Amino acid sequence: MPSTFFGLNTAYTGLLASNAALNTTANNISNVNTEGYSRQQVVQQASNALRTFTTYGCAGAGVDTIAIQRIRDDFYDSRYWNNNASYGEVETKQYYYKLIEDYYTDDKYTKGFNSIFGEMFTALEEIRKSAGSTTTKTNFVGYAENLVEYFKNMSGQMQNLQKDVNSEIKVQVDAVNSIAEQIATINKQINIIEMGGGTANELRDKRTTLLDELSEIVSVETNETPIYDSNDPDRKTGGTNFSVMIAGGDVLVYGNDFHTLSCEARATDEKINQSDADGLYDLYWSNGNRFSLTNPSIGGKLNGLIQLRDGNNGEYFHGQVTGTGITSVDGAARDTVTVEVTETYLKDMNKCTLADGGGLITLGNQQFKYDSWQMDYDVNTDTYSYTFVLSPENESAVSSDRVNKEARVGNAFHYQGIPYYMEQMNEFVRSFAKSFNDILTQEGSVDAYGNDAQFFFLADVPTEDAQFTFGQSYTTQADTNGDGVLENVSYSISSTDDSYYRMTAANFAISDAIRQNADLFATHTDAAAGQDAYDVVSDLIDLQTNKDKMSFRGCSAGEYLQCMLSDVALNANEVENQVNTFDRIGKTIDNMRISISGVDEDEEAMGLVKYQNAYNLASKMIQTLTECYDRLILQTGV
Repeated sequence: MPSTFFGLNTAYTGLLASNAALNTTANNISNVNTEGYSRQQVVQQASNALRTFTTYGCAGAGVDTIAIQRIRDDFYDSRYWNNNASYGEVETKQYYYKLIEDYYTDDKYTKGFNSIFGEMFTALEEIRKSAGSTTTKTNFVGYAENLVEYFKNMSGQMQNLQKDVNSEIKVQVDAVNSIAEQIATINKQINIIEMGGGTANELRDKRTTLLDELSEIVSVETNETPIYDSNDPDRKTGGTNFSVMIAGGDVLVYGNDFHTLSCEARATDEKINQSDADGLYDLYWSNGNRFSLTNPSIGGKLNGLIQLRDGNNGEYFHGQVTGTGITSVDGAARDTVTVEVTETYLKDMNKCTLADGGGLITLGNQQFKYDSWQMDYDVNTDTYSYTFVLSPENESAVSSDRVNKEARVGNAFHYQGIPYYMEQMNEFVRSFAKSFNDILTQEGSVDAYGNDAQFFFLADVPTEDAQFTFGQSYTTQADTNGDGVLENVSYSISSTDDSYYRMTAANFAISDAIRQNADLFATHTDAAAGQDAYDVVSDLIDLQTNKDKMSFRGCSAGEYLQCMLSDVALNANEVENQVNTFDRIGKTIDNMRISISGVDEDEEAMGLVKYQNAYNLASKMIQTLTECYDRLILQTGV
């Protein structure tokens, strides 16, 4: 049967349990405003009853305090992290799209494309009124300079924005690495405590808070499994292996170990797009494996930044390898690879984004450096192909087994990011410059001196004080039968040719000769008609609105800004709606988390009274039993 002091010990367990509950309540109340704190509660259960070998069989032995555990719902944590990744991504896009919108502003405070373009054509109207006036032509050149500067400034702003996004990618990667290290350290601390029999509630809260931060940068998944004794596979040690996966499954943290990401800048000859800023980062794991930038599961701010920096609207170079060969460059044999393309945008050199200074081409699953390329159109087979001249520094030569495999430069990013807007600018200035120059230099066109007309819009050579003159501009159609009907013809264009491909928004320029002498600007085709003839000028004025003379995405030259603003406004409105949606969802999920794990002051106050009463009753029970034992032992002499 139980000892004489059995009742006193039973009451004592109640006193301990009530004391633990009061202390836990005090801890909850103290942390009511602590971010990330999870409400804790004492877990109690009745002690094992003792057999008394009496008619009533067993006697209750009091209460056992098993643990003090935090109240947390992993399901809502997971939902919160998923939504937080989406919110971080669209919020990042929203911020940068506001900047892009500002770049395209054209109002009474900021003179944009419509104003500058309109002023240039108004100046052309003035030339038509007085075609022989040097002053009107000089004024026109000045307004055309404004258009050139507009595109140069836009290109510079876009490149600077791309650099800013690139720098922020590194900031976010550094944050991921820092959080990974902290989580691995906390995992170790948690296991030390819990393998000793404790419960590391506060450390687990800190880890969850770090995961909240991480989920806004990149998508997060977690998994926790118990650690078993190697000598007794059925015995749990109390420790756990807590792992964190990001970007859809890449392991960032596993127990006490963690992996890091590093940013490696691309070399100048490793550009993907012609107008990309120098030094854009590729990401690598600490073990040397490449972190895939095209992974759709990256999520978070990191994914938003990557799509903004690299987004090409899915338009990138890709095709099928149809042959390999050898060519001679400066007397040295060089490997070549020919790639047939079928995408419409790859058949138009005005849309070309391949880097002119060389880059990286992936053939099958192997990457090679190339120095130059040539695009060929065969009218007989109606096929377009690109032949790349590979760099001599490649570790291995390209072999014939690459034939029929996929070739690509860069990757498809199905988002209208900075490269997309830069490509649109390049396409417009190439198309507009070629159309303008073709009209200006039409058959019979002469300047004020009676000389043959010359091109007005050219491109500056980036590395020297010179201009591309487009003397090798390719012809896609010709009257091959002499019947006045233009037919398609075969042609070739190289990245090293002096062609409109070499023109971008960044090096868009006016002929130096015409800038210095405006009378070199041609106004008419009939030299005998006199200086005031203006038939060429009339054709140029018509270029502003006539889609037959120039079309950009189905619009006229003067509607360029509307085309771009439609893209910007649509994307900006979409991300704003998504930000509002994910913000509301996030707040709803967080409220659910708080309702479970948050500290409610009223609830804790009620618990305080309940545990205080339990403590008082346990104390009174001990006092009563003490009096009984005093009477039994001291006053009866037992």
